[in-house]
Amino acid sequence: MSAIERISSLLTPDISEELSKLDAESRETLRLLLEQATIEVFPAKGVEEQVRILPKETRIAVTCPPREGGIDTTLRFTEKLVKEGFQPTPHISARLIPDEEYLGKILQRLEEQNIKEIFVIGGDSEVAVGEFDSSLALLSAIAGLGSNFEEVGIASYPESHSKIDDDILLQALHDKKGLASYMVTQMCFDAGVIKDWIGNIREKGIELPVHIGISGPSDIISLLKFAKRCGVGDSARFLKSHASLIVRLFKPDYSPDRLVLDLTPYDNIQGFHIYTFNQVEKTEIWRSGMLKYINQLRK
Repeated sequence: MSAIERISSLLTPDISEELSKLDAESRETLRLLLEQATIEVFPAKGVEEQVRILPKETRIAVTCPPREGGIDTTLRFTEKLVKEGFQPTPHISARLIPDEEYLGKILQRLEEQNIKEIFVIGGDSEVAVGEFDSSLALLSAIAGLGSNFEEVGIASYPESHSKIDDDILLQALHDKKGLASYMVTQMCFDAGVIKDWIGNIREKGIELPVHIGISGPSDIISLLKFAKRCGVGDSARFLKSHASLIVRLFKPDYSPDRLVLDLTPYDNIQGFHIYTFNQVEKTEIWRSGMLKYINQLRK
């Protein structure tokens, strides 16, 4: 038995009990969501070795750093993952692309690696280096160049964006829905907020499949830093208000168990997108542990 298998069998009693109480259909839904979850990594030193513990069929998203080489860093790491036998999904940041000629070279490079899926973002850079100042502009250009990716993902924000008004975000989803095949939500900790947001966008005519962005197991300090940088709203403040209690109890780690269980009976979700903060092994121990217990319940 591997180290991951040994550790993954140790679920907390309350989570184990709640999993056992789910009906068979809900457990199967959760199993598929976890099995097909996307694992997001940042292309940095050391993460390549961690990724090797993942099953080859794992969906891996590679983020695009606003500095440290930008898109080229993403593409190089994507190519390494392809050589390892994975089928990664690179993030392509609009504000880091100077012109359509450079975009064409990126798309050709991805085609040579037989990449089937991309994730298009505006990017964290304050100022665009060229003609693409938004993900919509980049999506339109990609479509105009005739690229035939099987899947194209875009970002969405259940708890608003730190720099963009909600009305603008909603209009952007309307404008992009014909150029994308799914959307990934920004990290959120509140199942109620997620469900309300999905209900709202469905009422507004946005029917793109939703992949829920959740934090993988993480230490509270790393999580709060990420939440602040990404503009995550009320749920981050709620988590922060409980951080001192968690520390006092000598359990300074966050786990997505509760959130995942609260979302499981909800049939409006196509997938989970797990933000790992490059703690890939910790995330895979959690994920494989949940899957192992669910599979035991199926017997």
